[in-house]
Amino acid sequence: METARHAATEARKAQITQATIALLAGRGYAATTFEAICEHAGLSSKRLISYHFSSKDELLAAVVRKVVDDAAAFMRPALDAADGARDLLQAYIRSNVAFIAAHPDHVRAVQQIAANSAPLGGQERDAAIARLVAFFDDGRRTGTFRSFDSTIMATTLRAAVDAVADRLVDGLDPELCADELVETFDRATRASDDA
Repeated sequence: METARHAATEARKAQITQATIALLAGRGYAATTFEAICEHAGLSSKRLISYHFSSKDELLAAVVRKVVDDAAAFMRPALDAADGARDLLQAYIRSNVAFIAAHPDHVRAVQQIAANSAPLGGQERDAAIARLVAFFDDGRRTGTFRSFDSTIMATTLRAAVDAVADRLVDGLDPELCADELVETFDRATRASDDA
């Protein structure tokens, strides 16, 4: 009984979160009210939202977590298949760009949150940067990458991907974008004796 109740609760939270993503992407932050979410999700009352999320900020944090989780699941196969630091860097960039191109509503939703509310997703962003720092540190330690400040490189890579998100959502060729970013960061990181 408890397992069924938990599953129903998680399904309802997912339904609300997905409706919020769609509204943020389609109508914008100001129009994403609990009333609009109820209508979009087919819920009978705003109380169904406030039962699962104590505030709009909590709901928006759930949206950010959902986008991060979906991106991680999308990118994981490419990252797992990569062999070596340079291949992993390429896989990270290509799979991240492909996720953005394939999930424009996710991107627009997070952009709306970032532009209109208190900072959310700081922990997720910090964790993403920390993973990139560790990756760059490892590549430097093995000699695959040249010597550089891993935090600056990680922040720059994340910023570059974020900077092209709007253009990808608006139809920029994802392969062209990924090719350019891969070339840029491969040149920026590789050891000087690598071709």
